[in-house]
Amino acid sequence: MTDEQLLRYSRHILLNEIGIEGQAQIMASRALIVGAGGLGSPVALYLGSAGVGHITVVDHDNVDMTNLQRQIAHTLARVGQPKVLSIQAAIAAINPDVQVTPVVARADAELLDTLVAQADVVLDCSDNFATRHAINAACVKHRRPLASGAAIRFDGQVCVYDPRDVNSPCYACVFPPDNSLEETRCATMGVFAPLVGIIGSLQAAEALKLLSGAGRPLTGRLLMLDGRSMEFTEVRVARQASCAVCGGMR
Repeated sequence: MTDEQLLRYSRHILLNEIGIEGQAQIMASRALIVGAGGLGSPVALYLGSAGVGHITVVDHDNVDMTNLQRQIAHTLARVGQPKVLSIQAAIAAINPDVQVTPVVARADAELLDTLVAQADVVLDCSDNFATRHAINAACVKHRRPLASGAAIRFDGQVCVYDPRDVNSPCYACVFPPDNSLEETRCATMGVFAPLVGIIGSLQAAEALKLLSGAGRPLTGRLLMLDGRSMEFTEVRVARQASCAVCGGMR
């Protein structure tokens, strides 16, 4: 590390659980963020500020005025721009050492198959079940840890699914793709602005722990937040032998 990097990351280096070695691992890592909105904003800013060496951000959407209530990486001046370019500019303003690859596209199975294979950690910041299941399938295939988050109204959840751990479930174990779950969107249901910041920050924390080896990740533990009462509930979730995505893995 350069003297400037030692100064920049000094508060991480002071932590026994991270230190110089852990920070060096963070700086040498590649993260994939799918979704550049309410969850993707704090995720990208924290991973960028922490010095993750290469960050790929995927989103097909442009910054809209309604996003500014909660999507803190974007600004009024960047309304109309692709969200991934807005996030690239936001990270560069904090930490120009981080390489950001913006991908203006929908995260379909073909694209994810390529990008997940290149990543050390994947962060699901999407807003629909089809994309979440596609991300999960790619992570299981390439054995990449996944920090998944979701937020709507006042309710949020975060969990780590790690195919490298024989005891870890995948997203499909907890939310089977053949279940007829009701799709909810912020545009119709609303979302409490700080909620996405809380959940996104937890996702970023889990990703940095996975990259640096610090602490105990939320693998197999679904952490749910009721923002009305600010109460957290943790539910342990197990790998399902019958899961169509990861059930046959060892």
